[in-house]
Amino acid sequence: MEKVLIIEDDELIAELERDYLEAGGFQVEIALDGTTGLQKAQTEEYGTVVLDVMLPGKNGFEICRELRRNQDLPIIMVTARREDVDKIRGLGLGADDYMVKPFSPAELVARVRSHIMIHQRLLERKEGRKPTQLLMGNLKILPEERRVFLGEEEIALANKEFELLLLMAQNPNIAFSKETLFNRIWGMDSVGATDTVTVHINRLRQKLERNSASPKMIETVWGVGYRFKINI
Repeated sequence: MEKVLIIEDDELIAELERDYLEAGGFQVEIALDGTTGLQKAQTEEYGTVVLDVMLPGKNGFEICRELRRNQDLPIIMVTARREDVDKIRGLGLGADDYMVKPFSPAELVARVRSHIMIHQRLLERKEGRKPTQLLMGNLKILPEERRVFLGEEEIALANKEFELLLLMAQNPNIAFSKETLFNRIWGMDSVGATDTVTVHINRLRQKLERNSASPKMIETVWGVGYRFKINI
C-alpha cells in the first residue's frame, strides 16, 4: 500500500483529502505546517507528497526546492492562488503537478494514483526491470507497448482510445467528468468538444464490452461522466 503525505495547514481540507485517498486504497499521513511536513518527507518513505503552497513555518515552494535536492518522488502542489506565475514557479522547482483550489477530491486521488504509476514506470526503465502491465479480469493492458488484450485476442485501439482507456484503468472506480477526460487526453488548449469523449467511450465499449449497450467495464456515472469499474 502506497503512503501519501499531505502537507496542508487547513485541517478540514487535509482530513477531506485524507478520507478520499484512504477510500482509494492509500495510507495517509498529515502534517499541518511546513517545517513538520519537510521533516517527515525527508525522514520517511512516501509514494507522493500533496503539498500546499501557503504554509506556516516553510512555504510549499521552499519545501519543494528542499525535497528536489535529494528526493525522487512525485510532488503535487495545491493552492488557492490562480496566478500563472505561481504555477510556473512550482513546476520550475520540480513539482510534478499543480492543482488550484477548490478541486474535486476524487480528481486528487486520480492524479496521485497516476503520478505514482508514472514514477514506478520510470524507475523500472531506469533499473531495467520488466515493464508493468495492468490485469483486470480478462483484460490486459501493456502501457509500454501500447497494446491491449481481451483474453488471448489483441484489440486494436486508436491512439486516443488507448490513452483514454489507460487513464481510466490506472484510476479504477474513480468517476471522471467529460471535461476532465477531454483536458487530460486532448489537452486544455485542444480544439473540440466534450462530445468527443462520448464518441471514444462508445468505441471502447464496442471493442471491449460483451454488450456495449449494457457496459460492465466502462460505466456511465449519471450527472458526472464515466468510470472504469473493478470489483474490490
